Amino acid sequence: MENSGHRYYSDVSFSVSSRRFISINTTNEEIVGHILISKVKISNEKEKIDSLALAPVSVSPVYHNQGIGKLLMREALERAKDLGYSSVIVLGHPHYYPKYGFKSASLWGIKAPFEVTDDVFMVLELHEGALNHVSGVVEYPSVFFE
Repeated sequence: MENSGHRYYSDVSFSVSSRRFISINTTNEEIVGHILISKVKISNEKEKIDSLALAPVSVSPVYHNQGIGKLLMREALERAKDLGYSSVIVLGHPHYYPKYGFKSASLWGIKAPFEVTDDVFMVLELHEGALNHVSGVVEYPSVFFE
């Protein structure tokens, strides 16, 4: 993936628990941003549904407002969809993530395993209707709590 002198690459296989994309400035090989996606489950009394959690996404302040975060988000979400995942959970800024299609997780009865306000706990359906009949509590890997 290329954009204005930057190249992007993935350095971890999706066959493990997470995937990270890093933006590299090709002029000086500086890391300017990254995004991390981890496998999670949405669990209720009847079933556990595979999903992904996005956190964090970051861009070096020197490179803000150059579209790097947008490119990282688009690439990560597209790859997740291509690999057959149906949804992505995020705990994040209520004005940033909705522009990528994230909506309040409570619309589907999906809850965080900790206290959090409704406006910052969101989910994105990677395929329309993917969360029909899905509800429950998100189970994060233990590393999220260390």
